[in-house]
Amino acid sequence: MPRTQADPCDAVRSVELEGLTLLYHRPSGMTHVLAPPAPQILEVLREGAASAPELQARMAARFELAGGEAELAARLAELQAAGLVRSA
Repeated sequence: MPRTQADPCDAVRSVELEGLTLLYHRPSGMTHVLAPPAPQILEVLREGAASAPELQARMAARFELAGGEAELAARLAELQAAGLVRSA
């Protein structure tokens, strides 16, 4: 089963601003504006690479989730397209 990972904490700088997260990604030099649950997904992935079911379980243990697996998969795809997560 594919696993996803995020860059370590020292590769990004983030600031919370009115419910959004501004994230500067040092490796790419790009700044991203993230809405929940994207920042929470990155936070959980910094604990270590995870498959989709593992990520879903970690997220459910720490946060109230509004969507299911399909929503989480869509957010992961967006984060991967932005270069913020990658296959492990």
